[in-house]
Amino acid sequence: MAMMNRVLHSRFLFLPKAPLVSPFLSHGRSDCWISKLCQARVRVPPIRRFSYGFSSSSTSQDLTSKKCVPCDSKDVRPMSEQSANELLAQVQGWNLLSEDGVMKLHRSWKVKSFTKGLELFQLVADVAEAEGHHPDLHLVGWNNVKIDIWTHSVGGLTENDFILAAKINSLHVEHLLRRKAAA
Repeated sequence: MAMMNRVLHSRFLFLPKAPLVSPFLSHGRSDCWISKLCQARVRVPPIRRFSYGFSSSSTSQDLTSKKCVPCDSKDVRPMSEQSANELLAQVQGWNLLSEDGVMKLHRSWKVKSFTKGLELFQLVADVAEAEGHHPDLHLVGWNNVKIDIWTHSVGGLTENDFILAAKINSLHVEHLLRRKAAA
């Protein structure tokens, strides 16, 4: 890998303002411009096939180990409902919601108190800041927490939304939630 990086680095020296990054460190995505440049200039094959900004071979473990990537590219488009349903199975507890033609991930929790809801928001905010991808947070009434996730810049869902949902699912929040009533 180090040898490949040196070869690639030397190939890019002629390019003006070429960033010194590895095309292989794109968090599982091969659709970034540096990867395309590598594929065209030095015949580096793509590692995986992707469409519309998400991996067709993601697993739940993959989602929590991935990092959200910037969605400011004009190449990133919202995924189809079918693709979203395939990834939905990997983020237990989340539902697809269509609001004004925009697909979103949605999840609700009942917390013990108003302040426990704010604590949950802080945990989610820490993850969102680390990922650079921010959900809509709602505290309705005094103990109903609702979170909606979608990629605002594309007007729909991308893999980033599922990555963030998987990371929110991995938070330890049981101490904040109301216990279910005994049946």
